[in-house]
Amino acid sequence: MNEEIDLAVRDPNGINDHIKTTTFQDVLAEPDGTHSIDCVWKFSHKCFECWKGLLYKILTLCFGICIAAEWGCEFAYIAFYHIWYITPLLKILEIECKTWQRVYSYCVNCCVTPCCEAFGTLFMAFKKE
Repeated sequence: MNEEIDLAVRDPNGINDHIKTTTFQDVLAEPDGTHSIDCVWKFSHKCFECWKGLLYKILTLCFGICIAAEWGCEFAYIAFYHIWYITPLLKILEIECKTWQRVYSYCVNCCVTPCCEAFGTLFMAFKKE
């Protein structure tokens, strides 16, 4: 449990790769022939990046720890539920199904197989010449 946290690479499995490309150019774009004043465009870019970063930091500061705690509880509950309920239930089903599979196999071998063999023998008598 003494796992060291990497502060540089915070998404080593790339589960949020779809968010990395959310930049100013992905959200706002002026087509050729429709341009604002250069200083407005530059200031808009700076404001966008500043507020995106600042608000993200404020939201994570205010809610990040509580949300992380809630998700930790959720995944603990899921692990508990699977370990103490789902896995034993599946084991019971496996045992019960194996028993019923044997009963079904006996019934088929006692009732259906002789009938199929009899009809097979009967139809073997009809040969195409």
